[in-house]
Amino acid sequence: MSLLFAWCTRRAGGLAMLTTIALSYWVITREAAASGYGYKFMHQESVTGSHSTATSQGAGIWTVIFAYYCLLIHTLVFAFPLRSCWSIFDVTRCLKRTAQSKSLRDYKLSHRRRGSSTSLSSSETLTSSKEGSAASSATSSEAGDLEPDFYTDGDNGADRIVHAIIIPNYKEEVDTLRETLDVLASHPQARDSYDIYLGMESREHNVELKAMNLIQEFVKKFRSIDFTLHPSDIPGESPGKGSNIAWAGRKLSERYSLGIRKDVIVTGIDADSHLSSNYFALLTSMHTSYHETAATTLYAAPIIFDRNAHAIPAIVRVADILWGAAGLSGLYRGSSVAPPTSVYSLPLELIDRVGGWDCDSEAIGEDLHMYLKCFFALNGNLTVRTIQSPVSQSNVKGDGGEGLQGIYNDMSARYKQALRHMWGALDSGFAMRKFVELWQERKHTTRAFRPLHVALNNPTNSYITQTQLDADPEQPLESGIFSDVTTDTIKEPDWQRIFILFHRLFEAHFLPLQMTILVVASTLYMLVTEGGPDPHNLHWLFQTCNVLRTVGLIEVAFLLFLYERFHKIAATTREKEMQDAGLSKGMCFSHRSIKTNFVDYIMAPLVAPLYGAIPCAQAQLMHFFTVDLVYTVSKKVTRQRAKSFIQEVLS
Repeated sequence: MSLLFAWCTRRAGGLAMLTTIALSYWVITREAAASGYGYKFMHQESVTGSHSTATSQGAGIWTVIFAYYCLLIHTLVFAFPLRSCWSIFDVTRCLKRTAQSKSLRDYKLSHRRRGSSTSLSSSETLTSSKEGSAASSATSSEAGDLEPDFYTDGDNGADRIVHAIIIPNYKEEVDTLRETLDVLASHPQARDSYDIYLGMESREHNVELKAMNLIQEFVKKFRSIDFTLHPSDIPGESPGKGSNIAWAGRKLSERYSLGIRKDVIVTGIDADSHLSSNYFALLTSMHTSYHETAATTLYAAPIIFDRNAHAIPAIVRVADILWGAAGLSGLYRGSSVAPPTSVYSLPLELIDRVGGWDCDSEAIGEDLHMYLKCFFALNGNLTVRTIQSPVSQSNVKGDGGEGLQGIYNDMSARYKQALRHMWGALDSGFAMRKFVELWQERKHTTRAFRPLHVALNNPTNSYITQTQLDADPEQPLESGIFSDVTTDTIKEPDWQRIFILFHRLFEAHFLPLQMTILVVASTLYMLVTEGGPDPHNLHWLFQTCNVLRTVGLIEVAFLLFLYERFHKIAATTREKEMQDAGLSKGMCFSHRSIKTNFVDYIMAPLVAPLYGAIPCAQAQLMHFFTVDLVYTVSKKVTRQRAKSFIQEVLS
């Protein structure tokens, strides 16, 4: 792959932006000149052929290209919120059925009864051998069939599943991590199935003491709990969530022998993510129900900002709602392409297959980046399943302040987060390069890979080429250098899914800015050509664009309307679960009100340019100079235990 191609793919967004601006400028200036010339000429002379002279001017074929590209972009803008509306409607309907599932409640109740009598302490688990872990993981269970409308052909081996949960964090408040661990520890499956890994950074001062204090506090509440310490001086790595979770993934890989790896599911969450016990119950059920695709499935869940939404400016709240809705737009039933947002799960076997997480600056959006790695490693045949259990998140906040200063700080913090999101446009270039590799290898369907931790010291050794395997055909795979190699045959490339994937990437990384440029450009075009000739019969296209743009705004308003019920079901369910677990006191819950809703609808049109087009343009321009972005930690809302305690004492 040439260096020029690699350079261009990393700047694909910026090149597309400059190309669109250049096309718009050329067409508008040429059409303006042609329109003015024709008007002047027709009033000075009245000779035969003057009309043909006027119409021969302009941008010619480039005007046609410009007009139809405007129509394409407006059609995509019309289709995206429409799909989001359907997805949020479908997910809401599934959430309601999941919340009413009696089999799901019975499953969790059975775990609560077993967990009350015995558990594995953290110290016992961490010092045991891999064989001991295998034995503890193989305990049989009668979990029963969960929600037969969703899952079929399941077995009764749900208790053998181990959930390895990575919580990457850097300079996060201890209360934030403690609250997240409290929520996980309240799950009835926690003592039997959860292996917690605190992904700490060596750059943080006194981080080991911080981790050990948390481990001591929660040592008996999980199957195991440990911490990993990501070094800060690894060449080629970019600081951030991606490199942190990559290091933790390699370390946890050492804990699980080849015999139980197929029953280990790794879940990466943010430091402030609150997951319902339903999340892991449904995840376990899906993994054990679909045997054929269990090793090649990535699980994603919708996210909801229901913690401090009432305490932030409306424009920040709406920005998070629409961003969450964008991630949710691929999670409807029947969707074959569904990139995750923030929180996702995948089997350890699949992580082995792709060589773990990338750590360079292009992998700053590790959720989408990991999805793309898995997608192309399987020739587009990655299975995606939606976990119908929203992940609770907190809205980003600034550094405080009163009045306008506080609003400005919150909006500024949200803009920095939007810039980080838009920096993920590098993943579109990554997908282009992976597609070229897929095309070159499209006829080779045999793959070989080693366990992730084998690549700890030399990451290039996670993949084994067919040439290496064929070099010594008399050497058995179960001995020598290939003793830990797994070989597999994957399906032919799924071209339809690949096309859909690139469509989704265009929506995420190109569409916000392209739409803004073309809205301005098409308006200017209509002004300079008003009353003039239309030799290419293009005015109907721009009129259609105006209609699509208007309908798109109506669809966004309808999306917010549908979001009301989604938020109500998710927030109410979480609050009830926290009350049942005894954790609701002092915890933040944000329920929407009519007054808040009214302000949100007004703010919706401002979100697209402020938190979409502008940070997108800034990121894509900066990519011409650097692909590195300094990763900053967003401020999180957390439960105020001490404050609640003081209030109790005073009362």
